[in-house]
Amino acid sequence: VQLQASGGGLVQAGGSLRLPCVASGRTSSNNGMGWFRQAPGKEREFVAGISWNGRYRSYADSVKGRFTISREYAANTMYLQMNDLEPEDTAVYYCATARQAVAGTGADQYMRWGQGTQVTVSS
Repeated sequence: VQLQASGGGLVQAGGSLRLPCVASGRTSSNNGMGWFRQAPGKEREFVAGISWNGRYRSYADSVKGRFTISREYAANTMYLQMNDLEPEDTAVYYCATARQAVAGTGADQYMRWGQGTQVTVSS
């Protein structure tokens, strides 16, 4: 299974972006999935997670109310809708497949990672 994240770019503060993450190969819908991000000089941090069936979603406090995670099973795609973006959201965003049916907040709870997509928010 390979994950391909895209949709990043340069946007002004207050703007929006939607990041898709497409899974290819021998995909399975039995695992949770998540988004992480890593800013220069900082550790990779959890952004959002979604359970295998989409019923349970979790968010980092810093993005609650602004970001929405979702899955489209027919297209093997996960999305991160990002609204009201702030300069502090600037980072490389990574999608990942969880080891379990639920999506935890620790990077070690994920087993496959996409290559990352750059999001830059200007003030």
